[in-house]
Amino acid sequence: MKEEVSIQTEFIRLGQFIKLANIFESGGMIKSFLQEQGVIVNGEHETRRGRKLYPGDEVVIEDVGTFIVTESQSFD
Repeated sequence: MKEEVSIQTEFIRLGQFIKLANIFESGGMIKSFLQEQGVIVNGEHETRRGRKLYPGDEVVIEDVGTFIVTESQSFD
């Protein structure tokens, strides 16, 4: 099952996205995890915290799940 994570900006960096999705509690944990294991972004292995993610991107974190970046809907 894929979990959607909404952002309110044009893009979000991978490290920020992982924290927003409540996968790890601290930036240090995220940095270590990405350096040691990495994640799959749109089918490609990724270890950079600064990788920009846009709505529609898919992030697969082994033993955790699959996450989809979605655009937050504003209600004017």
